[in-house]
Amino acid sequence: MKFFVDTANLEEIREANDMGVLDGVTTNPSLVKKEGNIDFHEHVFTICDIVDGDVSAEVTATEFDGMMDEARTLAQIADNVVVKIPLIKEGIKALKACSEEGIRTNCTLCFSPTQALIAAKAGANYISPFIGRIDDISSNGMELIEEICQIYDNYGFETEVLAASIRHPTHVKRAALAGADVATMPFDTMMKLLNHPLTDRGLERFLDDWEDYEASRKAEAGMAK
Repeated sequence: MKFFVDTANLEEIREANDMGVLDGVTTNPSLVKKEGNIDFHEHVFTICDIVDGDVSAEVTATEFDGMMDEARTLAQIADNVVVKIPLIKEGIKALKACSEEGIRTNCTLCFSPTQALIAAKAGANYISPFIGRIDDISSNGMELIEEICQIYDNYGFETEVLAASIRHPTHVKRAALAGADVATMPFDTMMKLLNHPLTDRGLERFLDDWEDYEASRKAEAGMAK
């Protein structure tokens, strides 16, 4: 499974990248807004320079011509830019056109298997089902991931399933078990993947035992003199 960090914060991206497990970045207009008064295209360029993997940058137009104008501009920023396009009728048209022009795409705001099916048929490189938002309305976000993976396997679609709107480590685990190709998550969630009380307890015990060992060695050396 690929790990993407879902943020536009450069410090978080650098720290995740330094861990050596970061495969890409996803951004959206809301995440960009959090970074304050920045130049969007320059910011995307900087992210692409930090990360070797795919960096998703989202269009804001909602009609075909505007989407295509933005997609072409974003694709020119760097080779690893992937253009995020919303799963609406005009977006499906744009996915198809981008595929024909060699512009790689991430179809976002997916909430049903049939949406994912039509996005794959239109040529999306990634599909982004939103797990957490499905859970928020008392439905089963993980069931959506499982169903999309099954449909794509049934028909050999090359579109990668990118589990999005991840809220906690259990989402990551279950997405991996379901066969999702990618999990994109907030930086804080990625850090939580490392946490386990038995790891903390074991490390504390090892360090305490080592301290006792060194103390006893020093004591023996003193007695020998």
